[in-house]
Amino acid sequence: TEEEKEKKKKKKKGGGGGGGEEVEEEEPDESMLDWWSKYFASIETMKEQLRQQEAAAAEAEEKEEMEIGEGSKAQVKNKDKDKSKAPKDDKKKKQQPVPELPEKKNKQKIDELKVFNKELEAEFDNFEDWLHTFNLLRGKIGDNDDNATEEERIVGRFKGSVCVCKVPLPDDITREAGYDPTFGMFQGIPSNDPINVLVRVYVVRATDLHPADINGKADPYIAIKLGKTDIKDKENYISKQLNPVFGKSFDIEATFPMESMLTVAVYDWDLVGTDDLIGETKIDLENRFYSKHRATCGVSQTYSIHGYNTWRDPMKPSQILSKLCKEGKVDGPHFGPGGRVKVANRVFTGPTEIEDENGQKKPTDEHLALAVLRHWEDIPRAGCRLVPEHVETRPLLNPDKPGIEQ
Repeated sequence: TEEEKEKKKKKKKGGGGGGGEEVEEEEPDESMLDWWSKYFASIETMKEQLRQQEAAAAEAEEKEEMEIGEGSKAQVKNKDKDKSKAPKDDKKKKQQPVPELPEKKNKQKIDELKVFNKELEAEFDNFEDWLHTFNLLRGKIGDNDDNATEEERIVGRFKGSVCVCKVPLPDDITREAGYDPTFGMFQGIPSNDPINVLVRVYVVRATDLHPADINGKADPYIAIKLGKTDIKDKENYISKQLNPVFGKSFDIEATFPMESMLTVAVYDWDLVGTDDLIGETKIDLENRFYSKHRATCGVSQTYSIHGYNTWRDPMKPSQILSKLCKEGKVDGPHFGPGGRVKVANRVFTGPTEIEDENGQKKPTDEHLALAVLRHWEDIPRAGCRLVPEHVETRPLLNPDKPGIEQ
């Protein structure tokens, strides 16, 4: 509700100043926390990291300028300067961890997710780890097609992978592949049969939208398109706002490969006439679904069976791990006593008990399995970075204003 949001905002603001520190000290009540608490905590962490990076960059720049400035003076002075500067630096280094420690404790209380300030594709090489996407263009029909943009000439997409190898293959390739490559490099590729999926889209918020009305504001609402499904959330437009918080989720059933391009758009609501498109973003769901980075439902930091941080993936960590090991022809997972699990030649440790809603402790392997998933890139040969539980930030573009973020 609005009230809760307001409270959260106040709490959030309070956390930054001195006054809010007592609030932070209290253990947050589990029942009061929800996904938004997690999201705001993650954003604070992200801002903190950005601040630290900026500070480090500024300090490096300052140092460089000083070094350039001192270059012309005598070296003796330079040494003195360095001496006087060194203890200062030391102080900074010594002072920083002290305030950080209590904060860390506070932070740990709320589980976080990863907030990417760009699209997920940019972080994971466009999910082209086994398939590349090529646009199929219509040929030019006449002179009037010379000035047509490539976007207008697209008639479809071709997805494929081309692999040229020298025969006989060297031994190291056979070892790397984990199977006999003479039967082709494309083993373990998913079948081409149509597959039904449920797509769940969470739209958190939009920032700095391009004004669409005379008053310099907009009345944004969300529109989602996938295959034949076309959802326009018109009645829930947000009045006079360029930074709307939507907090909406949409469920769509789709069939790959026919319906794989998801469009999420933001429109400006108008009382009279047609609603104008502010901007849209397109997501290739098929690439995400089949990617070895597993971009279906992000791997969260902890495994929990109740509360605000309930595990959302339809598969439990142990099931995901077994599947990855089987597909990658990796030995494991072998769960041993004392909270240890062995995968390939690596051993991971973690807690072996979980509390249910009533505080009863039960033995479980899920925490151990999750520990492996979170470090899957360390597994030799088959390992790669798995997509964490996240919120991504995507630019909204308008075909009428190509290349300009809206």
